[in-house]
This record gives sequence, structure tokens and C-alpha cells, in this order.
Amino acid sequence: MNELTGLMARHGYTLTFGLLFAEAIGLPFPAAIALVAAGAAVASHALQAPSVLVVALAALLLGDSLQFVLGRNMGWALLGFLCRVSVNPETCILRSAESFYKRGKTTLVIAKFIPGVNTMAAPLAGSMKMRFTQFLQLDFLGSAIYALSYLALGYIARDFLAVILRGFHAAGRAMEAVIVAALISYAIYRVVQYRRHSVYRIVPRVQVQELAQRLASEGKNNLLIIDVRSHGYYDSGTERIKGSIRIEPNNLEEEIKNLSREKDIYLYCT
Repeated sequence: MNELTGLMARHGYTLTFGLLFAEAIGLPFPAAIALVAAGAAVASHALQAPSVLVVALAALLLGDSLQFVLGRNMGWALLGFLCRVSVNPETCILRSAESFYKRGKTTLVIAKFIPGVNTMAAPLAGSMKMRFTQFLQLDFLGSAIYALSYLALGYIARDFLAVILRGFHAAGRAMEAVIVAALISYAIYRVVQYRRHSVYRIVPRVQVQELAQRLASEGKNNLLIIDVRSHGYYDSGTERIKGSIRIEPNNLEEEIKNLSREKDIYLYCT
């Protein structure tokens, strides 16, 4: 515990900022653990609570703002990239969009506590053309709640963390081997999941002109056009391709039961 306290005393603000910023821009870094450690360092008087909070908020807001701007300018290209490195790429965007649909823009307040959504919330808000001032207000509130929660946990649980760290130190190389094995196992798991879901990155596409030609030559008897735009991108008053139908992408398993099995189905989204 003394070694950890010393490390936090020398580099605590830098470590806190770096780890939180890295997680905010989508990298798999343990921001929550950094906040807990910073809270424990505050309890041992190695760091100052106001300074830690300011550093944490600056890192989170800076990273989220960058994601917001990129999401506004890159849209689904950025969202698709972030989802490709997630555990479940085929549900990543829809799960985040569904959270926005159910909770509205207040999703930003709780997003950091929801795995997966925490990475997607800021760029998704940007791609949905949310006003930046509104995004900043909600993100500030969410970041403050997130940072204060884990800092308080570290502050309160300092003695408990000290017991755990002493146990790690006593175990010596055996504990180091367990940690290394766990990290390797996790890395292998992520690679396997990435390869398993790589099929979802290969989606057959058709050009608009090709579909228009088929519609002109065959009519609508042999094909079905479906609008599957996600929440936030679909307005009930917006225009659709003439003759297309709207289905809810997050309720696909139920919606698909009502679709004809005898027609070719074309889907379009944002």
C-alpha cells in the first residue's frame, strides 16, 4: 500500500488523467480502477480531492467531446469501428441506440456505468446532431456522478484495499503468475470473440440503381423493402422509399415473423 501511495503521490494526477482520457476515447483502460486508487490516495493524503476531481472531469469531458465531434463528422464509420473492437459487434450500436430511445438524452448521465454504452454514447450523440452545449451539460453531470462515485468508493475502502494489496504482496510470484494468466486468457477471449463476430462485417449490399431497375421491371410483387433506421435517426414524419415498410430493429425477432418468406427482402438504414 505504501508503494501504491508513493506512486500516486508522484504521478497520481497524470495517471488519473491518462487512464480516464484513454477510456473516454474508446480504449480498454481501467478508468474506474484509477478513480478508486485516486480515492484511496486522497484518504492517505497523497492527493488533494479537489484537484483529483478537476483532473478527472477534464479528462472525461475532453475525451467525450472529441468522440462527440468525431461522431458528428464521421457518423456510422466511427461507430462501426468502435463496435468492431467490442465483444459483441453485431449488437453494439443497436444496444446503445436502444438506450437513447428508452431514456432519451439523459442516457448520457448514466452511460459511464453501462459497459458498451459508455464508449458509444458520446459519438452516438454527435451523430444524432445533438446540440453541443446540451451534450456538454449532460456529459458533465454524468462525468461528475461517475467520478465522485468511484473516488468515494476508493476513499471509504482504503483500508480494505490495503489488506488486498498486502495479500498480493505476500503471495509474491504466484499472484503475478495468476494475473499474467488472467490477462492472457482475456486477450485470447477477445480475439476469439472478434473472429467469431467478423462475419457481421460482411453484409451483402446492392446499389440504389440496381434496386430501382428491379422495381421498374418487376414491380413489388417479388420483393419487399424495409426501413430499419435506428432510434434517433427515424422520424415518423420523414420520407421513406415509396412502398417500403418500417420495422423496429430492436424488435427484429418478433417483426421478422410477419414478413413474407416468398419475397426477396431489401433493408435500408441510415
